[in-house]
Amino acid sequence: MNWIYLIVAGLFEVAFASCLGKVKETSGAEAAWWFAGFLVSLTISMLLLIKATQTLPIGTAYAVWTGIGAVGTVLMGIFFFKDPASFWRIFFIITLVGSIIGLKAVSH
Repeated sequence: MNWIYLIVAGLFEVAFASCLGKVKETSGAEAAWWFAGFLVSLTISMLLLIKATQTLPIGTAYAVWTGIGAVGTVLMGIFFFKDPASFWRIFFIITLVGSIIGLKAVSH
């Protein structure tokens, strides 16, 4: 169950990073709503990370959490913020996903 908490925490990390991207693009009330989304996503992500680390090793949990956040944020950037999708970016995203799966496979 703690792996599920960790994965969901990583997805909320993607959400808070994406909200920050939208804050940068907007102004006024719309930016305030995106910032509120950032705060809510950040809080949920941290609480779930804390819950997951109650039984998972902190090094593994943190690496997986940041890995999910990094991969998800790069993909959000490519699909929604028009970031470049070069061969090397995709290559290293794939290696990062492989590393996350590897950490899950070797954790007790």
